[in-house]
Amino acid sequence: MADRYQQLINTPVGKILSKQIGLPSPVTLQRYEPGQPVIDGPVLFGAAAGSTLTPAIAQTLASAEAEVRTPLQEEARQAAADAGIEAGIFNPETADEADRFKAVVFDASGIADPADLVEAYEFFHATIRRVGANGRVIVLGRPPDQIEDPQRHVAQRALEGLTRSMGKEVRRGSTSQLVYVAETAEAEIESTLRFFLSPKSAYVSGQVVRIGQAVSTWDGVDWERPLAAKVALVTGASRGIGESIAEVLARDGAHVVGVDVPAQEAQLSEVTGRLGGSALTLDITDEDAPEQIAAHLQDNHGGVDVVVHNAGVTRDKTLGRMTDDLWRMVIDINLRAPHRIDEALFRRQAVRENGRVVLVSSISGIAGNAGQTNYSTSKAGIIGMVEAYSGPLSERACTINAVAPGFIETQMTAAMPIATREAGRRMSSLQQGGLPVDVAETIAWFANPASAGVNGNVTRVCGQSLIGA
Repeated sequence: MADRYQQLINTPVGKILSKQIGLPSPVTLQRYEPGQPVIDGPVLFGAAAGSTLTPAIAQTLASAEAEVRTPLQEEARQAAADAGIEAGIFNPETADEADRFKAVVFDASGIADPADLVEAYEFFHATIRRVGANGRVIVLGRPPDQIEDPQRHVAQRALEGLTRSMGKEVRRGSTSQLVYVAETAEAEIESTLRFFLSPKSAYVSGQVVRIGQAVSTWDGVDWERPLAAKVALVTGASRGIGESIAEVLARDGAHVVGVDVPAQEAQLSEVTGRLGGSALTLDITDEDAPEQIAAHLQDNHGGVDVVVHNAGVTRDKTLGRMTDDLWRMVIDINLRAPHRIDEALFRRQAVRENGRVVLVSSISGIAGNAGQTNYSTSKAGIIGMVEAYSGPLSERACTINAVAPGFIETQMTAAMPIATREAGRRMSSLQQGGLPVDVAETIAWFANPASAGVNGNVTRVCGQSLIGA
């Protein structure tokens, strides 16, 4: 459904009115189109003294062919030079007032004491207002829970408040993220840094991502088609978010096996046929559905590389008025079915090495929602699956992660009362609803073979919603 308010506010008259009255002013977000560069403007690359992630960051910026500038800092300038980047110099005292950056990347891994946080302040104080529309702010550090020194732990944990606050200040469609990189996992940052720099992450902001040791080796990827020769299973693939997931994974080279209920067979066949994939119709809550899915993947494709659990339903009632049937239906479809399918796939060894399991949770599973106790319970359980299985699956050379969408423009949100719908759209740092493709792009990042160090994460696709944690 079109966001008429956003369309109006971006007209010349609407811009004047919004400024005079103080109305929300959501800008049109830039989203990825095939063939686009990772980032289409200058990147400012800085670092705190003693930071150790600079070589890996510089290598990624060089690989992405980014136009890089650095302050007069030894760490960032040396790392850029070592990566073969001819970086320009940025001096805030002499820079032109009109100078803007498409992205600002700061290595904060050297911040070892709360007093050192002033280095982050000084860097961003001089640059934050130079982040252009649809820009990116990315801070990289070390995981606090892996740091024994209390002062360094405190300082690195403080970065979460910094990045989330910046996400609420940059405005104009810009975003802010924090990436914690484990010691010796530096080689695993490229897929994540590329994702957050690019238009693919348009509706992801205020997030904290943890990168650890790779679950499996990978020999490099074609960044235009990273899923070439891979097989991806997508449940609930006939429409809405599921259809977008199928489209994006197919764009990235995967053969998509779409799953949906028999009532959606015609629509599912149209989607998978258009994408060069294949369709499997069944009810995922049937007793034998997991075995059918596993057998189908092994018999027809020799296994599967990416498993996306997207199928889900809502049956809203306040808890006191909810029937037993409504409770069981939502739990069975949204939570028990993914668990049972995964058990069958791994029991039969159908998931290949460096495989990916991606689940669709919801901010309702984080914050709860009145009238949705069944749905919120099921989506919190999905987060529990990520927590419970990230360790065991890593031992099988696989990762498991989840997306937690916020307000996404779908048939379901279009049916909301207008006041509820408008509140949902505006209650985020980006002041607008997301699109199904925003969820799909985040899933594609998790699915990338190069995301072998991205495991056990729950990433909200919500424009930094004001609801929840």
